[in-house]
Amino acid sequence: MTSRIHTLVLIAVVAVLAGCGHGKSEVQAASKTPDPIAVKVAAAEGRTLERTISVTGSLNPDETVTISPEVAGRVISITTDFGRTVRKGQVVAQIERTEYQIQLDRTRGALNQALARLGMKPGEENTPPKSTAAVRQAQAQLEDARFKFESAARLVKSGDVSQERFTELEKAYHARQAALDAANDDLRTMWTSMESLKADVRLAEKRLNDTIIRAPFDGAIMQKHVSPGQYIKENTPVLTIVKANPLRLRVEVPESATWNVKIGTPLSFTTDAAPGQKFHATVRELNPSLDSKNRSLTAEARLVEGDARLRPGMFVQVLLVTELASKAVMVPKQALYDVAGLTKLFAIRNGRAVEYHIAPGREDGGWIEVPREQVQPGELVAVSNVPMLVNNSEVRTSPAR
Repeated sequence: MTSRIHTLVLIAVVAVLAGCGHGKSEVQAASKTPDPIAVKVAAAEGRTLERTISVTGSLNPDETVTISPEVAGRVISITTDFGRTVRKGQVVAQIERTEYQIQLDRTRGALNQALARLGMKPGEENTPPKSTAAVRQAQAQLEDARFKFESAARLVKSGDVSQERFTELEKAYHARQAALDAANDDLRTMWTSMESLKADVRLAEKRLNDTIIRAPFDGAIMQKHVSPGQYIKENTPVLTIVKANPLRLRVEVPESATWNVKIGTPLSFTTDAAPGQKFHATVRELNPSLDSKNRSLTAEARLVEGDARLRPGMFVQVLLVTELASKAVMVPKQALYDVAGLTKLFAIRNGRAVEYHIAPGREDGGWIEVPREQVQPGELVAVSNVPMLVNNSEVRTSPAR
């Protein structure tokens, strides 16, 4: 019995000693320093980038006009139709002109009568006459009255002419002088009336010419408003003409980017009408003030090159250049790690990983822009085993190839 008890005690002691030895090995294992994480690194690069903002825009025609006549009448012809092209000065419609021809003939007749009263012929209306028959007659009568008056003035002193006769001749002389003045006044009045009639003739000629409606510029017919045989009043729309070359691009620039947009700023745009094709334009005009509703600045650009696929009214996506040469820091795309809505970047400093939460910028050829205040050009960043890293992790680096 005693030997059995000794045996049990011995087994218990061995078990306790074995347990103590196992705990010591676990403590040693826990206190051992983890090996550095092997990562490949690449140097951040300083580059010069073109800054752009993405906005929406629309294509507008260079010119749009709804032509209408300045005279009333019946439309006798329209020489073009919807969708057709026209040239500047081309006759596109005509109004009945008989009534306006009669008005012109009437005013020309009145002008010729005025010329006849002035003793002038048609074609001489641009040179004022020096006299008329009435002026010359009054001038002759004045000369006769002056001669008689001056002769009587000499004879009245010698008594050969009575004072009464002298007074009579003096009055006749002054009357002839007044008659000449009146004749000259009539001449000026008739000349002024003739100038008015000349203006009436020009107006009648214009109204006659206005019966012919011409295209004001090269373009295409966007809408036809009337038909031949229709009577229309003045300023009634007849045709709408659009000039689609060059196209105007209107964009709304956000308030935050307005200080970077100037006349001459380049931009590019795309449209669903030409998939994969990029077009270019240059800002030509700027609205002097912002829109009070959406706080945006309207900029207008002219297309650098024409393309048959581009038409007025199209909706386009625009990349507007706000800065031609902006300094930026770029890192390889592999250096960024997205987790839980955050983008992480690990810079390697003194053999340890320094964690940054960044807002990625522009991507260019597999490189992504990062904030300059976090990463400097030439600084090493981890590009492999990034998910294994935490802030202050010890790393073993090797160059990325």
